[in-house]
Amino acid sequence: MKVTVIGVGNIGGAIARGLAKGSILKASDITCTDLMQENLDKMLQANKSFIISKNNLEAVKDADIVIIAVKPWRVESVISEIKYALNYENQIIISIAAGIPFDRLNEFLDKDPRPESTNTPAVFRVIPNTAIEVCSSMTFVSSCNATHEQEELVVNLFNELGSAMLIEENLMTAGTALASSGIAFAMRYIRASSEGGVELGFYPDQAKEIVLKTVKGAVDLLLANKSNPETEIDKVTTPGGITIRGLNEMELAGFTPSVIRGLKASK
Repeated sequence: MKVTVIGVGNIGGAIARGLAKGSILKASDITCTDLMQENLDKMLQANKSFIISKNNLEAVKDADIVIIAVKPWRVESVISEIKYALNYENQIIISIAAGIPFDRLNEFLDKDPRPESTNTPAVFRVIPNTAIEVCSSMTFVSSCNATHEQEELVVNLFNELGSAMLIEENLMTAGTALASSGIAFAMRYIRASSEGGVELGFYPDQAKEIVLKTVKGAVDLLLANKSNPETEIDKVTTPGGITIRGLNEMELAGFTPSVIRGLKASK
């Protein structure tokens, strides 16, 4: 299987590097294109087996999957450039651009200007988060005109970069808030807890390490036990104890409502 990644900046480059480390593809199966030579040089520094090109037309011709990882405002122009070189019966198109729905992507991809035309390929929208850089992304996948086998293939590809979940397109915005923006919210909790640790007497580096290990432990517990967070909270709270006092103080300050409001505001 051959994959072409158009745009190997932060996210596109992370996708290509992550896929090359997985079990499905080798670096020599992946063609990387970009307008900036600097980005292409970084890909070769990461793995000399990547195929490098500045010619999008040539790069997509033999690809089984074409991943468009450019900025949203460049998606239409990139598709206009490559669509007549694509074979819609055999190739899968993946867009990483947030905010461009399938109806717009299909409009860009349509080779026939007649209004009744439905000449479009299997198209996927994929929204990762920045943890894709370390192959720990929570990635959302949505499909249009795709078979079940194509859906499985794309989900399996992005499972190589963390965890991938197939969802309906109408949940993409909510997924972006929960996982893509959500990673920033998690970072903000880590920052706040680290600052609190300093106030309690730890050096900043010590406080950050303690918080990071604590958060990782909480995640590991939930994943291993497949439990609800409240179940694990109950295990460390006793009537009149210090943990319940701390939790109550956080809730009085609006912890849970603030998180929910932040998520809704990001949607």
